[in-house]
Amino acid sequence: MGELMIVGLGPGSLGLLTLETWDLLAAADLVLLRTAKHPTVDGLKERGVSFVSYDDVYDAQPTFDAVYDFIARDCLAKVEKGQKVVYAVPGSPLVAEKTVSLIRLLAAERNIAVKIAPGMSFLEVLYVRLGVDPAAGMTILDSIDLAVLRDKPSTGLVVTQIYSRQVASEAKLSLMEWYADDDEIIVARNLGLPGEEVRKIPLYELDRLPVIDHLTSVYVPPGQAGPGQFELSPVIDIMARLRAPGGCLWDIEQTHRSLRRYLVEEVYEVLEAIDLKSAGQLCEELGDLLLQIVFHARIAEECGDFTMQEVIDGVAAKLVRRHPHVFGDVTVQDAGEVVLNWEQIKQQEKGHERPSVLDGIPPELPGLMKACKLQIKAAKVGFDWDNIAPVWEKIEEEIAELKTAIESGDTEAMEGELGDILFAVVNLARFLKVDAEIALNVTNSKFKRRFVHMEAAVGEKGLNWEQLTLAELDQLWDEAKLAEG
Repeated sequence: MGELMIVGLGPGSLGLLTLETWDLLAAADLVLLRTAKHPTVDGLKERGVSFVSYDDVYDAQPTFDAVYDFIARDCLAKVEKGQKVVYAVPGSPLVAEKTVSLIRLLAAERNIAVKIAPGMSFLEVLYVRLGVDPAAGMTILDSIDLAVLRDKPSTGLVVTQIYSRQVASEAKLSLMEWYADDDEIIVARNLGLPGEEVRKIPLYELDRLPVIDHLTSVYVPPGQAGPGQFELSPVIDIMARLRAPGGCLWDIEQTHRSLRRYLVEEVYEVLEAIDLKSAGQLCEELGDLLLQIVFHARIAEECGDFTMQEVIDGVAAKLVRRHPHVFGDVTVQDAGEVVLNWEQIKQQEKGHERPSVLDGIPPELPGLMKACKLQIKAAKVGFDWDNIAPVWEKIEEEIAELKTAIESGDTEAMEGELGDILFAVVNLARFLKVDAEIALNVTNSKFKRRFVHMEAAVGEKGLNWEQLTLAELDQLWDEAKLAEG
């Protein structure tokens, strides 16, 4: 059995070759080059290093995968014949080098020892030219691996081995799955060599460059939203910074429980924006609500419970599961059947029966909303009227009982009977298909607007509230109503 040493020829000129690599090349029985199309090759020839390249394989094989497989197997076959082989690749052996990955895999199966010498890759030059720090995150792929890319990278993306115009065209089409046609990319060619070229172009121009060869690579900066997509990473990154040591002391102290009140407040502010029909305000309030979700997800991630990505993946999977009429082969007749399917699938997902029909209602829900949910759950097992007439009668009955409680002076009874009236009114809202919680919020907002109008009127007239009679205040209230149209 021979020996196999894998070395890198560096990113460009012979001066970037390591001394260790030079010694290995000079002492080898056989030097195999993946390609002789590399700037250091002329220097090797001048210094008497003989070699065999695999350039002819690229024309003989139908695909790049076939080329890489042939090279890997041929290289190992020579080692098995007892030769001391040095296999040299452009750049660094472990940076976006498909043949090295295949050789290591096959060598392990055949029990062949493989040694790899460190080498300088073109990436070190690229980082300098781009002015980026790889510690911030970088995804590096061979162009042939783009087609199997499952998710859009959250980091900057380097695509290597853009050999030809055809490869550039295929790479462009793959990238357009994740990026917009006119997103800015950076094309780097001949890095560290005479004629070095680093230029910014829109993605759609990638295969239209005047020169494309084996020394061409592409960098796609992070943070580009892409076609019909958006990025959560800015707010996620900011939240991570706020919660990190040296961040915001208030944010660091928060827990799931301490944030509950803010989550509820943001929901109601979203509802107010909807009622005001203000697109700008709604956009802002939805952002505030999203911030609360990101906040909770960050706390959970720090505790090792789950991540923001799991939140997104979970709800996406749930939407697909619960819409078999869209993503499957189920047929529905109307929206009512959609709701029925949703509930059945939801029950199957839970995997067990709850002890009570009324279980599963969050205790923190506002009273009116909780009352409605209790009634809906009870109605599902038949505990409900089949028409609205008894609902009216129930409200009248509860009002009469409240009057009796008031006459008795029993404070506890008054509280209970008033609650019964509210519960009965929620039931009426349910029959009318009106959300009682939203209806009350609408009225609260309406009252606030009209009262503010009254305050302005009192101020304009130079009066004090104490000087106005109830009749005069009622007149101002009526004026406020008229002002609303």
